Amino acid sequence: MNSLTLNIESTKDQFSLVINQCLSFSGIVGIFGHSGSGKTTLLRAIAGLEQQVKGTIAFNEQLLLDSKNKQDIKAENRNISMVFQEPRLFPHLTVEANLDFAIKRCHHSSLAKKDIIELTNISALLGKEVTELSGGEQQKVALARAVLSEPSLLLLDEPLSALDRQSKKELLTLLKTVHQKLKLPMIYVSHSSEELQQLAEQLVVIERGKIIESGDVHQVFHQLNNTQLIKQQTSLSVKVVEVNNQHGLVKLAFAEQHIFMAINHLTEADKLALAQFNSLRCYIFASDISITTIEPTSSSIVNQLYGIITKISQVQSQVLLTLTCHQQTFFASISTYSLDKLSLSINQAVYIQFKASAVRTLTI
Repeated sequence: MNSLTLNIESTKDQFSLVINQCLSFSGIVGIFGHSGSGKTTLLRAIAGLEQQVKGTIAFNEQLLLDSKNKQDIKAENRNISMVFQEPRLFPHLTVEANLDFAIKRCHHSSLAKKDIIELTNISALLGKEVTELSGGEQQKVALARAVLSEPSLLLLDEPLSALDRQSKKELLTLLKTVHQKLKLPMIYVSHSSEELQQLAEQLVVIERGKIIESGDVHQVFHQLNNTQLIKQQTSLSVKVVEVNNQHGLVKLAFAEQHIFMAINHLTEADKLALAQFNSLRCYIFASDISITTIEPTSSSIVNQLYGIITKISQVQSQVLLTLTCHQQTFFASISTYSLDKLSLSINQAVYIQFKASAVRTLTI
């Protein structure tokens, strides 16, 4: 398994980045944090673009930086590619010429250009000037160019932040495909929890230049419910069982029960694509989940699950309930008034309810 070991410090303009972490690439590694937290500085340090970095960086036991022994492999020799928020393509070259530039710089080329063009779905763009492309098309080309340089590690610095929702969905699917087909280690940086929810297997959270959380993406997002960094939510992966076009719902497998998600906004093509998903990343905001102490028998709310309250956290007039439903952790946000009215307590059995429209995903 590929691994990246970081033990570095970097100080610039009164901002300090201090990172001591070992990352294993069992899947795409996501880095989350708000603007100014140090995400880009960290990527630049890994790529060899950041000046005055002290400490050590090693990728797969190859030492890229050892400041104590004055060893610092230059950026162009680290075999690491980086895709930025702006595509940074050569505007005076066609799309194909941009790709050829990357191939020429690759000393041991093993990937076929036609395969990467097909993989990234940019065949129709090859003869176009870069200035003719949309933002999403430019990022596809930037990704294809980065892959054709055949890096040992691909870094992506908020590549979707300037794109519309549809372009984001397409690029996220493309990144998953590239990762799966090429087994290419990736680090994806974003301040969007929604993007990372869909893409990352492992998540690292940076705040003020330091790592405050790391681990499985679902578990880390649940940990962040106790902070102000995200909107409180339940994060889960579920299997698509059935796409019900008659009622505009998709049935998702959950333990021995099902969860329903609304899909009224989807095209027929989207519905067909959705039916192929083995695993779908979803999230439900805690404010969209309600609690009842008796089993609801006549309700328009389609999702109703039995659960046990495991934790009650109160901040002023709001309460965050942590519940276990069939070994899955759920979070519900209620008022202190509701807490007192229902006389809720830890280890109490309750039912959680949420509408089909409350189940969200960026995949569709």
